[in-house]
Amino acid sequence: MKKYDKILKEGLYIILFMVTSLFAQNPIVPNVGLNDPHIHIFNDTAYVYASHDKSINNKKFIMEDWWVWSSPDLVNWTKRSVLNPKDTYIGKDYSRCWATDAAYRNGKYYWYFSEGNEQTGVVVGDTPVGPWKDVLGKPLLNSDLTPTHEYDMAVFEDNGSHYIIFGVWDYYIAKLNDDMISLAEIPKKITINNPRGPYNPDGSNKKMPTDDKPFIHKYNGKYYLSWGCFYAMSNNLYGPYNYVDTVIKESSFAKGYDSPTWPNGFLQGRHGSFFEWHNQWYYVYCDISQTGNRYFRDAFLSYVHYKANGEMATIRVDGVGVGNYNGNSNIEAENYFKSENVAKIENTIGDFSIQPISDFGYTIYPHIKGLGDKTKLELEVIAREATEIEVREDNPDGQLLFTCSVPKNDIYTLQKREFNTTNLKTTQSLCFVFKGIKNKSFTLNRFQFKN
Repeated sequence: MKKYDKILKEGLYIILFMVTSLFAQNPIVPNVGLNDPHIHIFNDTAYVYASHDKSINNKKFIMEDWWVWSSPDLVNWTKRSVLNPKDTYIGKDYSRCWATDAAYRNGKYYWYFSEGNEQTGVVVGDTPVGPWKDVLGKPLLNSDLTPTHEYDMAVFEDNGSHYIIFGVWDYYIAKLNDDMISLAEIPKKITINNPRGPYNPDGSNKKMPTDDKPFIHKYNGKYYLSWGCFYAMSNNLYGPYNYVDTVIKESSFAKGYDSPTWPNGFLQGRHGSFFEWHNQWYYVYCDISQTGNRYFRDAFLSYVHYKANGEMATIRVDGVGVGNYNGNSNIEAENYFKSENVAKIENTIGDFSIQPISDFGYTIYPHIKGLGDKTKLELEVIAREATEIEVREDNPDGQLLFTCSVPKNDIYTLQKREFNTTNLKTTQSLCFVFKGIKNKSFTLNRFQFKN
């Protein structure tokens, strides 16, 4: 009976995977245990380097290998590579294959991996998916290197140099040598002022002030040190950093995605990374709302938008994900997949809009579903001058489907304008082309297709 129940349970997850793939895109690869995701863009393709929870039946963390998946569009993912601990200095079967990250330098790809919460190793390959070789044959970061634990690393490139960041509670950073498999300096502790974390919501827990899994990214000259969905900012890579906020809040969640959560709530366990592609920013992170098991996690993707002061706005946690749109709902203009000569701006209603910043610009919204019966397109805009928008298929050089001639606003506030549509398919990728628009004279907030 137990064997039958197991087969039935696994069968239901296969069915759920198939159905979810048809109608949503979060999780990015449903119900396979892909987690601790770090996404890098190599050769205009997204690669997620991740750890792997073995089974939905896990009662503890059982993670026996590391994975690489790739995608041309953040929607369709293909498994490309598996790293077995037996093929590293670990040299045996091992069930604590924890978080991982990757980097590229001088024609080689470097994949860094955690040996539990103890040490960090690295393998080298000629492509983003290997084959991989452990050229060191020993840890890059030994367990006695610093007062913290040498695991859950991130690798960050800044001005041509690479740095490795690692640890739990306290984080350390060190520059890597050009060979990417040795340290150029003794690791330095990163100071964080007034930190918070899933075990430290009010700042009083001095023993566990943050969490594990640090990550660093850079935006507009500022450095962002994150641990899960918590983050701090600095003008200097080495710090000190000032704690800012979390990118996930109670208001983030669509219905059905707010629970189950970890024991310390929805802010816990959000291991992941931030990255940019096609002038859009994203956060990829762990979630257990769809599996209900903290030991069998999924990876979610959400858009990231930056406020005028540099802080990151609260993200949306839902099943739609990114690069994938519901033609029956409002589509936020700032949630494009690709743009050129277009700026995202924080608007007066506490949201975000886009503005063309040259006489030619465009935004692309692929995989819009449910357009077959739509005859109208409603734009929410501010037009300081009369403006024309070409709606083309796929890209700026694609077939011209129809044109929206937007009149000048009589008042400079958001107004809704409706236009007839033609040539729409049930599922279509659309490109909005902005031509001859003076800098900041036109603002697009959102759009919606109607019958």
